[in-house]
Amino acid sequence: MSIAHEIAPAKYNLKMKIAIGILALAAFLVFSSAQIAAGYAGIEHGIGPVWALAALFAAVFLRFTLPITVGAFFGAMTVWGWHWALAFVFAAPGLVFVLPGVISGIFSLATTGTANLTRATPICAEH
Repeated sequence: MSIAHEIAPAKYNLKMKIAIGILALAAFLVFSSAQIAAGYAGIEHGIGPVWALAALFAAVFLRFTLPITVGAFFGAMTVWGWHWALAFVFAAPGLVFVLPGVISGIFSLATTGTANLTRATPICAEH
């Protein structure tokens, strides 16, 4: 087996990783732009364009995204006419991964009396 056969898969893997990274970046930019548009539309529909611009300013320059997230929910639901559950997943997709753990903790607490939570051991733990 020659060296060229060993190098070719490494080049292919690098090109694939770059292509996947570019596609993931494009998808993220499209999704975040849609969230911002829905947030602006929801806040503008609910309380006016001045507050929508203030929320947009807070999100971009102050990194305070809660108003845009709430506006994205109401924008998708009221302005775009989406079902509330789909609008919720669109506005806060990370909560889709958090909610099952919260629900299982609540059921565990209700059935066994303990939440069965595991805690990470601190690195500097004193014994």
